[in-house]
Order: sequence, then C-alpha cells, then structure tokens
Amino acid sequence: MHQKRCVKLKCIFCFCTRGFDFKRVDRMETYHMEPQLSKVDGAGHGYPRPQFARSDWVCLNGSWQFVIDHEAVVRFPKHVTFGDTTIVVPFAPETPASGVGDTSFYKAVWYRRAVDAPDLKPGERLILHFGAVDWSARVWINDHFVVEHEGGYTPFSADITDHVEPGKPFVVCVRAEDNPHDLEKNRGKQDWEEVPHGIWYPRTTGIWQTVWMEVVPSTSLQSVTWRPSIDHFTVDLALRLDGPLNERMRVVIKLAVGDDVLADVSYALTTRDVRNGELKRTIQLTELSELSDLPDGSIDRIRERYFWHPNHPNLIDAILELRDESGAVIDMVRSYTQLVKAETRGDRIFVNNCSDRLRLVLDQGYWASSGMTPPDDAAVQEDIRLIKEAGFNGVRKHNKLEDPRFLYWADRLGLFVWEELPSAYHFTDKSMVRSIRCWSEAIERDRNHGCIIAWVPINESWGVLQLPDSSLQREYQRSMYRLTRSLTGGAVVVGNDGWEMVESDIVAIHDYDADTARISRRYAPENLERLFREEKPGGRVLLLDGMTYQGKPILLTEFGGIKLSKETGSWGYSEAKTPEELACRYGELMAVVHALPVLGGFCYTEFTDVYQEANGLFWMDRTPKFSLEVMRKVTMG
Repeated sequence: MHQKRCVKLKCIFCFCTRGFDFKRVDRMETYHMEPQLSKVDGAGHGYPRPQFARSDWVCLNGSWQFVIDHEAVVRFPKHVTFGDTTIVVPFAPETPASGVGDTSFYKAVWYRRAVDAPDLKPGERLILHFGAVDWSARVWINDHFVVEHEGGYTPFSADITDHVEPGKPFVVCVRAEDNPHDLEKNRGKQDWEEVPHGIWYPRTTGIWQTVWMEVVPSTSLQSVTWRPSIDHFTVDLALRLDGPLNERMRVVIKLAVGDDVLADVSYALTTRDVRNGELKRTIQLTELSELSDLPDGSIDRIRERYFWHPNHPNLIDAILELRDESGAVIDMVRSYTQLVKAETRGDRIFVNNCSDRLRLVLDQGYWASSGMTPPDDAAVQEDIRLIKEAGFNGVRKHNKLEDPRFLYWADRLGLFVWEELPSAYHFTDKSMVRSIRCWSEAIERDRNHGCIIAWVPINESWGVLQLPDSSLQREYQRSMYRLTRSLTGGAVVVGNDGWEMVESDIVAIHDYDADTARISRRYAPENLERLFREEKPGGRVLLLDGMTYQGKPILLTEFGGIKLSKETGSWGYSEAKTPEELACRYGELMAVVHALPVLGGFCYTEFTDVYQEANGLFWMDRTPKFSLEVMRKVTMG
C-alpha cells in the first residue's frame, strides 16, 4: 500500500512540476486595502490600529539614533551618549533590516528621535503610540518621563500634550530593557542561547512594531468592542469615550457591507446610558432580519453576502461619529466587524452553524531579513495568499502575538487564525502575573478580529512542566482557560495545546510520529479508548486532573515536521532528501489524516523554514519546496 500510494503521488508530482523552477516563485499582484487605511510608512507598513482608524496620523517609523547598553546600567536619557549609530524602526536590532544586525547578548537599548509637533486647536490632545516594544519600555519627551510599559507584544500609549509646544520640534527618547536570560517573561521562540538552536530563533529586542502619533479632540472616542450574533442578526456594542461629556452629545454609527446599509443609528450620551465612560447598546441589523423571513434559500444568500468565512470574507464596515448638539462632528473613527461564530458541537467544530473541517498550518511569523516584524504589508498579504493557495484555510500562529496588520489582512482576505500566548519558561509568581497581564492585553487588542476562531494560552506545557505532579500548575492552566473564555465572550479555547490538558474545548494533540501506519492505527475510531488511556504522543499523557474525552473535537495540531534542507546543521523531526521525496511523504501522511473520521481538522508543521528549523513546506524566502499545485491537492484531500 505504501509503495503504490507513493508511486501515484510521485506521478502527480512529476506531471504538475514539469518545467517548475524550485528557486523562484513570481509574486502575484498584491491585494489592496480600502482607501482610508491605505496610508503607509516609507517601508510599506500600513495603519497600525486597523480596528479603530482615524484618517490623520503621523508615522514615526524610520531612522532613529540608537545605542546598545549591554549591562542595562544607564537609567536616564541625560546619561546616554548618542553617536552616529542609527536604527531603522520598527525592525529589531538583531535583524538585517534594522541596519544594526547585532545578535549578541545585551540587556538594554536606547532610541532617540526629533519630531515636529503638529499644530493643536484648543483642547486637542497629542497621543504617542507604540505597537510593541520588547520587553520593558520607558519613554521620555524632552527629558520628561511620560510612560512605562512591560510586556513585549502589546501596545501602549501616552498623552504627551503637556510636554510639547504645538508646531515646534520635540525629542522622543525610549529605553527598552530585555534581559536575554530572563525565563520568567513571555518570550515565545526567542532563544536564551547566543546562537539559535533547535526550534528557537534569534531574539527580538526593543521596538518591533510601528511607532506613531495622532491628534484627538478633548472629548474623543477611545475604543470599541463588537460582539456580533449571526443567530439574532445583532451586534452588541461597547464604546468607550474619553473626556468631558454632556447630554447634548450624540454618537452616530453606520454599519454597511458594500452599498448595503445594515444599520444607521444614533444614541444620546445621557447619564443613564453612559456608565463610567462606556456606552453599551445592541444594534439590530434590520435588513438581515427582514431577509431571513423570506422563503427557503434566503439564509444561503445571507451567508454568502454578509457572513464572514475564508470562502467569502465579508466585512461590515463601520463609521462611528461623536457629534455635538449642533450635529457637528467632534471625532470620527472607522472600524469593522464580522458576522461569524465559531463553536464546538460534539466532536466537530462549527463555523456559522455549519460543520467546518480545519486545514491549518503552523506559522511562526518570522522573516529572514526582519525577524518577527513583517518587511511590509505586501509580505503579509503574500503569506496569506501562499497559505491559501497551498490548500490551507487557516494558521495557528505559534508562540507569537501577531501584529494587528496580520490580523487585519486575515480578516480581509479570509484566513482562520488560532491566537497563542508566547510562553514563559519558568513557573513563578512573577511569570504568572506577567502572562495574565500580557494575555489580557492581547485579548483586549484582538478580540474584534473575526478571523480568530480559537485562543491558546499555553503550548505543550511550556512554563508549566510539572503539570502531572503540581496541583498549582494545573489550577493555573484551568484559570487561564477560564479567563480566556470570559474575556473573549465564550470563544473556543485550547487549554494546553499538545497534551496534559486539564480543561479545554478541543483535544489538541501533537504527534510527530513519521510512521503513517501507526498514525492510522492510533487515531482509528475503535482505538479511542486506548488513545486516552495508554497512548502518549510526544511522551506525555493527553488528559489530566479528571478531564475526560466526552466526545470533544480531536485535532492533530502539530504533526509532520518533515525536513528538507540545503544547509548542514539544520533541524527537523524527520527528513526528506529531495523535493520529490518531501512531496511523496507529505502526500502519504495527509492521505492518512484525511481518512481518519475522528479528526475534526489538523495543523501541519509548518508553513516555512525558520532559520535552522527546516520543517517548512516553503523555504524561508517563501519559495515552495515542491509544486504548489500538488501541495494544494494533497492539503485539501
């Protein structure tokens, strides 16, 4: 059987790759975003907060003065001697794209840049934003301390109005401290050794996402949370406002898909309606409610036209306006939401009330030139295009909280995403507090993105390695699961992706067994009881602390990992010697996985090679290792 299947796949491989150049793949035409978000920095990075966009903003990416403080001994800007060294923000100093390219050990770095302050009308405020600074950041304006933030993956901001003179230049100075040996912080795949090894990669120190500023009125829209319901054709709104309010002000909200206006509503900001600066309302999507009452078939038209799914990624564009008593607009932002619902029912995952088999690929989110920071928006779009062309309908972002630009393009182009908290590696009081804070901030930032259909607070027991023996670590896993469910409004949560699950909506299993016959037997329906009682994929028991299978969806969320490399010293779980062998082995493994009825989906390891880890279906430069057409057919079964 093995030989026949391999011969057949090899024939398909040869037919589909005739004349194929393995060294080159032409870029297809890039996708385009809507005009109001099309402004980019000099390197091609788009608007950094696409879920809450104002038309006027100033990007501060580009050249900054830069100093490395190896032992983190300097505490204040006045003691820093800036020379001629510069860095290209938002790229980390370890990366070639930064212009620094220093991968050695150092504990702190300093940035400085002069910026022209915009003219401000009476009452207007100037807000400085940082997308992400790894790990701990302190910021000064003209030598005045303004803000500090801990956590290398989430945004923060400061009102700097009182420290600048409108229309005149001011100086921003940033200190980022990031001890390379600190294993109590959320660091994901960043290596603690100087030379990356195994499945760990170069470190990311300091600024690695966009720095920018914007002007807001004295009373402004601050944030929005959307919770749409496909069952009731409603959208629950939670809108936070900042500054002095009066009851003559109103908020006007328009929701539309293309030219179809789904809601156009106005709310007075009375003391009864606004509690602690927050307005909560349920918006009825009237047109959809009326369409749903039409004869059979109308729900299919609604699904295709208005629901979000990778096959039809419909976005509901939103305009939110704050108006005064005369109707004049005080503040306006653009946002969007999606009619999408992901849930588990029995042993299957349902999306929009339909059973959906997940075809995910593990995506580390690294580029050779720029590390964790995408080179530009076009690179993100191309990644999503390649993933979909390879037959996958989603990604599991592995041990990295992605830039919101990635989530924006996943929403717009149609790609399921599993979001995962970067791991800390030691279990202490400090690591727990840090993880809870980082994860809570990430959920607050990302929960509006409909592309995210599952959340993963822990991966493979990293940071909680004593789960079988420690009741404290098991309670921590349980608390992270429940916290995630609460903050996301009841989304699908994987308590510990891989094994040793205490509480989870999905049984997510990592199994790198290269023997397809054993994979077929292990996950056969008649062997399920033995799977949970005796089998230990990865050498770990699957369920702990009284958790039982209970018919939950089972997914292989890491498997494969077949290395094909041109370099010595590369790493992989198993190895193919040629592109033809890789295609054949990938085809044989995927044929077995597709044939297993107990599986509700899979996540293959992995999308691209990442430095010395050579498990990718694509090289790190995003060139496929074998025919994309063959890959797509095999992935889709």
